[in-house]
Amino acid sequence: MDLDKIQVVILGISATPGGNAFALVLKELDGNRRLPIIIGAFEAQAIAFELEGIVPPRPMTHDLIKIILETLGAQLNEVYIDELEEGTFHAKLILDSGTYRIDCRPSDAIAIAVRMNVPIYVNSEIMEESGIITADSDESTEQQHFVKPTEEQPKPTEKSSGNKRLDILQSQLDKAIKEENYEAAAKLRDEIKKLLESS
Repeated sequence: MDLDKIQVVILGISATPGGNAFALVLKELDGNRRLPIIIGAFEAQAIAFELEGIVPPRPMTHDLIKIILETLGAQLNEVYIDELEEGTFHAKLILDSGTYRIDCRPSDAIAIAVRMNVPIYVNSEIMEESGIITADSDESTEQQHFVKPTEEQPKPTEKSSGNKRLDILQSQLDKAIKEENYEAAAKLRDEIKKLLESS
């Protein structure tokens, strides 16, 4: 497998405060990092329906895409979340062993992937930059921490007692993760990253 790719599975979908969006949480297959991606209600429903085996009365858009691909004899090999630009994730549908690479939103790509039973991959740099690591494999008691973007930067947990803002942000991040508020966690993670880069 390509070393730049990390295979992930869907850990869950949870509503964000306000209920206007949902956090799709991906977990690396051979590790303990999680990647939360904020998606819309329609895409969350499309993914949840397939995972729960719910068949809508008429095909949804992602069902239609599956039907079109199968009718044309195109083979979807994988879904690859390959870019992160200004907080927005980008994905590709990899068809016919890489002959075709179709740009799409990660939520749409994953909704199609679960219907066609293909693996989902994330670029390793994206996982390093935006992943949230869990220190304990026990799902019920695990502690989660911010993943440092680069080796040169210190972990937010290794903070100076004099840096009160960083202390407060890290405490808020730990609380948001514990409460599974991944939208707030992602914003706090970005704020911590900016603070570390400016120090």
